[in-house]
Amino acid sequence: MAEQRSKRNPEKAPRKLVIVESPGKIKALSRYLGPGYRVMASLGHVRDLPKSRLAIDVDGGFAPEYIIPKGKNKLVKDLRSAVSDAEAVYLAPDPDREGEAIAWHLQELLKSGDTPFFRIAYQEITPSAVREALEHPGEINLRKVDAQTARRVMDRLMGYKISPLLWKKVASGLSAGRVQSVALLLVCRREEEIREFRPEEYWLLDARFSKPDTGESFWARLEKVDGRKARLEDGESASGLEDEVRRAVHKVARVEEKERAKAPPLPFITSSLQLEAARRFRWTVSRTMKVAQGLYEGVELGQAGVVGLITYMRTDSYRISADALRHAREYIAEAFGPEYLPAKPKVYRARQGAQDAHEAIRPTDFSITPEQARQWLPPDQARLYALIWRRTVAGQMAPARLATVTVAVESGRCEFVARRERVVFPGYLKVWEPDGENAQGEEPGSRDPLPFLKPGEELALAEMKKEQKFTQPPARYSEGTLVKALEANGVGRPSTYAPTISTLLKRRYVEKKERKLVPTDLGMMVNGLLQEYFPSVLNIKFTAQMEKELDEIEEGRFRWRQVVSDFFDPFQNTLHQAEQGMENLRRQALPTDIACENCGRKMMIRWGRNGEYLACEDYPQCKTSLNFDRAPDGTIVPRRPETTDEVCEKCGSPMVVKQGRYGKFLACSGYPACKNTRPVPTSVKCPREGCDGDLVQRRSKKGYRFYGCSRYPECDFVTRRLPSAEESKTPGKES
Repeated sequence: MAEQRSKRNPEKAPRKLVIVESPGKIKALSRYLGPGYRVMASLGHVRDLPKSRLAIDVDGGFAPEYIIPKGKNKLVKDLRSAVSDAEAVYLAPDPDREGEAIAWHLQELLKSGDTPFFRIAYQEITPSAVREALEHPGEINLRKVDAQTARRVMDRLMGYKISPLLWKKVASGLSAGRVQSVALLLVCRREEEIREFRPEEYWLLDARFSKPDTGESFWARLEKVDGRKARLEDGESASGLEDEVRRAVHKVARVEEKERAKAPPLPFITSSLQLEAARRFRWTVSRTMKVAQGLYEGVELGQAGVVGLITYMRTDSYRISADALRHAREYIAEAFGPEYLPAKPKVYRARQGAQDAHEAIRPTDFSITPEQARQWLPPDQARLYALIWRRTVAGQMAPARLATVTVAVESGRCEFVARRERVVFPGYLKVWEPDGENAQGEEPGSRDPLPFLKPGEELALAEMKKEQKFTQPPARYSEGTLVKALEANGVGRPSTYAPTISTLLKRRYVEKKERKLVPTDLGMMVNGLLQEYFPSVLNIKFTAQMEKELDEIEEGRFRWRQVVSDFFDPFQNTLHQAEQGMENLRRQALPTDIACENCGRKMMIRWGRNGEYLACEDYPQCKTSLNFDRAPDGTIVPRRPETTDEVCEKCGSPMVVKQGRYGKFLACSGYPACKNTRPVPTSVKCPREGCDGDLVQRRSKKGYRFYGCSRYPECDFVTRRLPSAEESKTPGKES
């Protein structure tokens, strides 16, 4: 057969074909494999469910109907041509369920004749790992494919059945989903807790004591009154106790020193990496995964060529291979000395409910230190690689030993306590510094050393401070802490965290305020409807149980069609009840006392795809609409458009700033009589020589943002990057 292929294509000698998922891997793999191999990318799925319809045969065993997505036909044609000229095909998408499904679709779509197909998987893109995979090729794991099929079918049934109901009853463009709606539930529950929270007042009392003989002093905090835990509920109690302390005799009641071992941190899994990057770098979940993907696929390291620097970054396992542990221990012993190396390597168990399909996220080569890698990596990759490298190395080092000194000072019936901590042996702290931790709420002088003290020693009171405090509500979720909550509840898998949060933001169910996720009115309303009518399927317990059942399909305990059937039958009944009982908010309009600025009639509260808004009761004759805010007492406050100095070139009326689907834009204040609009100027002059226009923000047909000259079509200057004011002053400078 190989001879026949050579005759058909005399210029092409038969080669082995490797098909990966991402084009970012092609360069590294081609270099590792040499001229006997050809590497191509599938660019994700080559077959998928159509977006325009359900495409699930409910009466035919839930069989999915797959099509080649729009824009993939040429790629499939190229892959088929490459397969016809190959002596063997190696399917190498990512080593997870989604990757296994992609491999299966590739085989189903491309296999013809007797060309053998093999499945290979590797945890890291390094020469040794790739060679090992090729030397021991396997077959597609159909149980993994079945688990992915079950997830895809259930998510399609749930999303394509509930979402149209929301379009019909609330507004178009909304969506619901098995993981997405539970994530929204967590965010909304937290917001309800915050709204119901009632702060309680309390006071702190601190005293600075000094040694009369040396003048050395230290701060201590009130902890006990009459032998019980101190609780000062108001300023009067604090002031009264302060007066008592000022009149009392002060002496050292006890001095204690205890040494403890502080264990090193666990290696990174997907969720903990996302959380740490958010805490230290203020990165979004999607940004972290994008940077990690680049490190995994490979980076050009000078003469070494393209090297994959980390293992696969979608994992829920703390496991590290024996070979990697050996290399890590060799590095630690050589770089830090034998005292920093534990007697045995640290082997971490997988947490309950984890798939444990891949190793923890670790460096592929411990000898490539962050300092060495920095010369080749862009800033984001350098920072994330350093984080992963240090965390992995620290996890295999000896524990730190810390000594805590506690001094208790007796002042009448009050006891003040000072605690100081010092490092006896740094251990893993040599590599992993717990910086970035929030130091707010520290006691005064908590970082200052304590003087030498002994029990019974009398002290002088040098200074006192009292501070009013209030108990705080639970913190809103950030992207990182929401991922941590989803994982703790067994909801979703590492590959789902980033797209889930992106969907919540895209649907405008939540918005970001000071890096926290805050549910919008639309999000709160949709969550309320979903919890009222779908409490049995859109909840934490059900979603976590479904994840377990997907794992059991992969393990061969359940059949995927039966799992889907067990879910769908009761879901159908719930859906029917929701269709009958859910109120139609599209028709609902609540009257207000606000007058329409155009016709004088009353404005009504209506619902749209972006939440509540004000619309004239005379719609569609009067199309006036306004966004609004709610004051703390519930009063409706219209959000008036921002006026500008710009003048409408069509009617001469002032232009106002309005908010649209793609952001802010200028609109004529004479609307609806004049419907003129234009982009908001950026105050940056067009860099093109001889042009006196300003740059304005625009969007392409595909939604990409770019900047163009306001004098278009007279001037067709465009740029993806907004030039600085200095650059725009340089004649003829274009970016």
